[in-house]
Amino acid sequence: MTDVVQGDAWTSQAAMSDVARQMVDLLVNAKLVTPEQAAEAYTESLTTGETLSQALVRRRIVTEAQIKMALFSLGGLEVVDLSDYAVDGSIVARVSAALCRQHLAIPIKFDDDGKLLVAMENPYNVLAIDDIKANLAAAGIQVDIHRVVAPKEDILSTIDRFFRDDDQLDDLQAVLESESDEGEDLSSLKEATEDAPIVKWVNGVITNAIQDRASDIHIEPGEHHLRVRLRIDGVLHDVMQSNRSIQSGVISRLKIMADMDIAERRVPQDGRLSVTVHGRKIDLRVATLPTVWGEKVVMRVLDNSNTRLELTDLGFSTHNYESYSESFTKPYGMILVTGPTGSGKSTTLYATLNQIARPEVNVITVEDPVEYRIPGINQVQTNAKAGLSFASALRSILRSDPDIVLIGEIRDHETAQIAVEAALTGHLVLSTLHTNDAPSSVTRLVEMGLEPFLVGSALDCVLAQRLARRLCEKCREEYEPTPQQLASARYPWSDGEPLPRLFRPLGCANCSKTGYKGRLALHEVMPVSETVERLAVERASAARIMQTAREEGMRTLREDGMLKVSQGVTSIDEILRVVV
Repeated sequence: MTDVVQGDAWTSQAAMSDVARQMVDLLVNAKLVTPEQAAEAYTESLTTGETLSQALVRRRIVTEAQIKMALFSLGGLEVVDLSDYAVDGSIVARVSAALCRQHLAIPIKFDDDGKLLVAMENPYNVLAIDDIKANLAAAGIQVDIHRVVAPKEDILSTIDRFFRDDDQLDDLQAVLESESDEGEDLSSLKEATEDAPIVKWVNGVITNAIQDRASDIHIEPGEHHLRVRLRIDGVLHDVMQSNRSIQSGVISRLKIMADMDIAERRVPQDGRLSVTVHGRKIDLRVATLPTVWGEKVVMRVLDNSNTRLELTDLGFSTHNYESYSESFTKPYGMILVTGPTGSGKSTTLYATLNQIARPEVNVITVEDPVEYRIPGINQVQTNAKAGLSFASALRSILRSDPDIVLIGEIRDHETAQIAVEAALTGHLVLSTLHTNDAPSSVTRLVEMGLEPFLVGSALDCVLAQRLARRLCEKCREEYEPTPQQLASARYPWSDGEPLPRLFRPLGCANCSKTGYKGRLALHEVMPVSETVERLAVERASAARIMQTAREEGMRTLREDGMLKVSQGVTSIDEILRVVV
């Protein structure tokens, strides 16, 4: 098979037919070529004298790199897509960036047999294997190496991800390693934060996080390394490890950018910074937390493009959209959006504001903090130290002739009382509340000490929300579930009906082998009807309110989720993960 891999032996008619058939199978199974395309290219190659691969490349059906990977696979070597691998950053950190770039090879993880998997562009490069072994031996690691093959572009992008600005940081690390955390001179630390490598490192982390659609950036100090993790689609991913010696410079740089005190390391701090990435202005909310190995920094990415979303972009079903739109088109009343932290409540409220804010109405918000800054809307940020709480800000807002008031969160009796009174006196009030479902919001407001008749009169609609991951459209797999699976998931199906065709995650390079890419919202819309209002006055339980709302047509979060499962946009397992 070695001759086949080298690509010389299959130019003869007999060898070509045999290898062509094997290669076509590989390319078709990888969905790179259709059988019809392969047949046409093969027929053409017989008249032009080309090899099949040359004909496929000339017709731009596949690339030379894809042909090369197919031939390696025919030679018995495993071909991997590095975006499909959870690359072990601690292993990568043991090999120098220069060595990886020189040989286009990078260690990715240990296999079950304890061998080190090394992804290589040329698996026959013996010198590369020897150099990697020597590099690891110098670090006290003796291993056997198992070669796998990866495209050159994938290897380079993985090297860049784990060794970003590595060469430029070497000199700076040498300087910072001689200084202890306790004995650093503040003026020299400020100079280090302005040093080009530190600036590039920080800018690179932020830029790549935004390009990767991350919602949060975690910069975490450890005993030996500074680790970077990104939260993408609600799940944390380990993306980079750097030498711990750059920690002080990186954290101080971020503190200066966020207008925080770089000399204070003993208490948590909060700040905010703005960056421009590819012409888009992105705000980041920065929080530091002292840990045993130093200060951890978490940056929440606040993409202002979210504030321009329309409600129709949020995945509302037709039934839920019609129910919800009836509430925000009224001139007064209270609308609550409920759900846990990170369930997209703010995005939904801003999308609602986009729908109803017009030049002829006065919109004022009070938030803690103001996450998204929106032109044409008056936004107030609370300040506990200055005595500006939600309640005190609300009182002032109501003296500023508002038509629409958005309250970041109802946290206490006083805020709830003022919000209810505002809704009853001709204002449209939008806010959030932390409850598990829509009916529980009614009982929660009563438990806060509000009079039940005020809650029933003021509350117009409650929208409960969760975020579920969206199936990757490139690799989702259609299947027929068993009756037992449908029953355990409480999918709306009855014996005697045909089994539905659903989709489940498979995993590919496009979605980093997770099977999911992007997120969608699940909704539970409960209009407060006269019946629900009467139940509120009677101090009925949340379960009884739920029963009545469902009888009046409300779909629960689970039911909305299963509707989206039937539409093929998410999976049963994902709905069960986010909805009780």
